[in-house]
Amino acid sequence: MRRFNCIFLVLAIMFLTTACSKVPAGNVGVKVYLLGTSKGVESEELGVGRYWIGYNEELYLFPTFTQNYVWTKDPTEGSINDESITFQTKEGMSVNADVGISYHIQPEKVSFIFQKYRKGVDEITDIYLRNMVRDAFNQIGSIKEVQDVYGIGKTELIEEVEVIVKKQVSEIGIQIEKIYLVGGMRLPQNVMNALNLKIEATQRAQQRENELREAEAQAKKKVAEAEGDALSTLKRATAQAEANIALAKSITPELIRYESIKKWDGVLPKLTGGNVIPMIDFK
Repeated sequence: MRRFNCIFLVLAIMFLTTACSKVPAGNVGVKVYLLGTSKGVESEELGVGRYWIGYNEELYLFPTFTQNYVWTKDPTEGSINDESITFQTKEGMSVNADVGISYHIQPEKVSFIFQKYRKGVDEITDIYLRNMVRDAFNQIGSIKEVQDVYGIGKTELIEEVEVIVKKQVSEIGIQIEKIYLVGGMRLPQNVMNALNLKIEATQRAQQRENELREAEAQAKKKVAEAEGDALSTLKRATAQAEANIALAKSITPELIRYESIKKWDGVLPKLTGGNVIPMIDFK
């Protein structure tokens, strides 16, 4: 009787420690054996549905929809801890930034991912993906000057970091969709002041260069207008001279008499000098 009670007690404990777990939509489950020779990961993933999980088993859920996470300094975003990324530039300057990541897991590779990391999706994000992103920032930042990663070059920096991380995780079944900055980068204040002064000096030099180009353009415009006026005047003078020459060649004594007769009122001058040529030839 005592032996029967012991067996019943063991069965009762096993039943109580067995639970019906659910794999919700958009997730893939991985059943892990905690004890015995078969401990490890099942070869097939568990799809959407309900499953009995024994006392020596544990169920891990892996969402297959897009995951978005930010590693920030702000305790109200992501973790309450400071998870921001710090990396070194070519000059050895420390740059700190809040970084975000979007990715999804391929459902058919969930078991492989768990076998590799032995962690759930949250731990994989917080530990392994963050380390990969941080290392990629250090790798790319170490060959760039601080002014390049702080200014317009930060877009190129993020793109190069994304390429490195994508290559690392694509083969194991994690697809990186986007790596991005959350806000601006944080630099030591003295470096910020120096960069701002340099940017202002560059802007002033650019402004002066633009003004010089504008003045040169105005001067060229005036020269072109003057050359145009001179050419126009020359052409008019040349045309007038040619017209005068043509007119002079067309004037003959007969034409002069004809024009004089046309304008004569028929009255001869009462007094004439010896050098006056009569308009009418009486011969």
